Amino acid sequence: MLRVALLGGESSGKSTLAQQLHSGLSTQGIDVHTVPEHLREWCERAGRAPHAHEQAAIATEQTRLIEAARAEVVIADTTALVVAAYSELYFKDRSLWPAAIAAQRSMGLTLLMGLDLPWRSDGFFRDSPAVREATDALLRRELRDEPRHDLLREPPPDGPQLSAIHQSATR
Repeated sequence: MLRVALLGGESSGKSTLAQQLHSGLSTQGIDVHTVPEHLREWCERAGRAPHAHEQAAIATEQTRLIEAARAEVVIADTTALVVAAYSELYFKDRSLWPAAIAAQRSMGLTLLMGLDLPWRSDGFFRDSPAVREATDALLRRELRDEPRHDLLREPPPDGPQLSAIHQSATR
């Protein structure tokens, strides 16, 4: 099983890339499962953004959903790292980082979105391009010191799932 994490701030293209990868891999006959962003679903159900004391449970549930998924390729439309970044950004709470980083280490491939797409409001939860940039900076800070994080730039060395992901991502 290959777990692929898509990371980035709001309106950075995570969900769109997740859909495109899922479609491209499925078309190639690869068993793929996409884990949606639990934070977004939580906000839609609650009709509001979470409070500081709710962040840990949201991060834990995102990790649980990823770990429970079974397929040749599991695409995570974000991980607990993004929840940890938001927790630091909005609440000055850094306590979620250790567990989020530990969970991130189970990912076979981490794709960190760039800031090159235009920011788009969703009319509900997205705050601003400045929040997206601040989230990106926090994620890059935390990933920078990790011994294992991969940004997809070159074709992967081997493995049919990695080659299929590269082909789907570069179309």
